[in-house]
Amino acid sequence: MVEQNYFKFSNSVIVAPLIAVLSIWTVYWIELRFQMNLNDYGVNPRTFEGLRGVIFSPFIHGSLDHLYNNTIPLAILMASLFYFYRKVALKTLLLGVLFSGLITWGIGRPSYHIGASGVIYFLASFIFFKGIFTKYYRLVALSLMVVFIYGSLLWYIFPIKDGISWEGHLGGFIMGLVLAFLLKSPVPTSKKFAWEHDDYNEEEDEFLKHFDENGNFIERSEETPLEKGESIKFTYQYKKNPEE
Repeated sequence: MVEQNYFKFSNSVIVAPLIAVLSIWTVYWIELRFQMNLNDYGVNPRTFEGLRGVIFSPFIHGSLDHLYNNTIPLAILMASLFYFYRKVALKTLLLGVLFSGLITWGIGRPSYHIGASGVIYFLASFIFFKGIFTKYYRLVALSLMVVFIYGSLLWYIFPIKDGISWEGHLGGFIMGLVLAFLLKSPVPTSKKFAWEHDDYNEEEDEFLKHFDENGNFIERSEETPLEKGESIKFTYQYKKNPEE
């Protein structure tokens, strides 16, 4: 099956990131417009009420800077997910959001954990590890691009800065790795050359027939041999000299 059947641009590549970005910006606008604070709907670890944050926390942001910093990575990584892994993209996203939130709920500090950064860490982790596991050159290249652009994010899965939910980052990173290993996503089969096939017979290879057993090149004529009694015919075409 050709590569285009696997990596094909579709509406979901635009629609999914657009919905995600519009959702987080709409929620922030509602907070400003109606003077609301939805932080209570974030993940509150090890409380029954805090479980609702597993679903709602990715849509809630504490400041405009927080929202802006999450917007571009969320859009780029989600578009990459739906383009390169479109057959498992939705399933991957739903499972990643759910279990990343549950990990945060289980290991987080007693506070409200909000923001889409956990989803971003999940997407970056999944795309990186999945590309490495598949060993397909285009997906490996995508993995290297993720490292180049977002590699510095790795430090924030550790408690190195106050006010940042490193637990949410760590939960997303772990789930990205786990789902990259567990979920099977079809990838194109690399094209094989003739000599890579099991039924390859080097004695029938037209190229190798130009060499003897010592590797010396043998000049071979491609002309078709004449049959018995057949003569060679020459056809001449004369062109009038325009200067005459």
